[in-house]
Amino acid sequence: MKKIVLVLACAALVAAGCGKKEAGETKPAARAQKECAPLSDAQIQQLLEKVKQTPMEPVEAHEVAVLETNYGKMVATFFTDKAPMTCTSFKRLVKAGYYDCTQFHRVIKGFMIQGGDINSKDAIIGNEGEGGPGYSLPAEFNDTPHDLGILSMARRGDDINSAGSQFFICLSREGTRSLDGQYTAFGKLIEGLDVLQKIGDAAVTLSAMGENSTPVAPIYITKAYMEKR
Repeated sequence: MKKIVLVLACAALVAAGCGKKEAGETKPAARAQKECAPLSDAQIQQLLEKVKQTPMEPVEAHEVAVLETNYGKMVATFFTDKAPMTCTSFKRLVKAGYYDCTQFHRVIKGFMIQGGDINSKDAIIGNEGEGGPGYSLPAEFNDTPHDLGILSMARRGDDINSAGSQFFICLSREGTRSLDGQYTAFGKLIEGLDVLQKIGDAAVTLSAMGENSTPVAPIYITKAYMEKR
């Protein structure tokens, strides 16, 4: 299955060389703590079924998403007027517990951090970037600049209507300017920019695709929830 990635405008951001991990290798022990223990295939299927049973409800006024991570807390507000379906889907996934214990599996300094893949909840290394919630969203491109702290949807290659659950948070205007109008921006951080920058500065190593973007130590969302402010 094709990985859900962002097409990088600058080749210097992509590391050359090999870094493929052995199939079936398990994730680091630090990942297997009580609150974020890897899920079995059966548990992942149960979670996907829970998503199906969770209604699609629009984000209400003054409603925000809180992302508690092992680096600290980030809080995001939504652009419901510019990407209503994407915002509604994100809320649905949050309420279903889909994002709990997912990892930010892809970190590129000065560019973005990417997470939201259900595959990052299992015990297999190398399949991150391939998972989704079982449905896709149509593109909702808008005039929001991809600036520091902006949340936007990842997708599969050139298929603009293939976004699902994976999203990224921009680390700078300079690094993400070329993404404007090419990806669905749907929210922005109103708290936790310091947390975002700490995650963006995390040590990384080569991914299975040879990109220098896989965190050396797991970076995960321990809990995601909606809150009225």
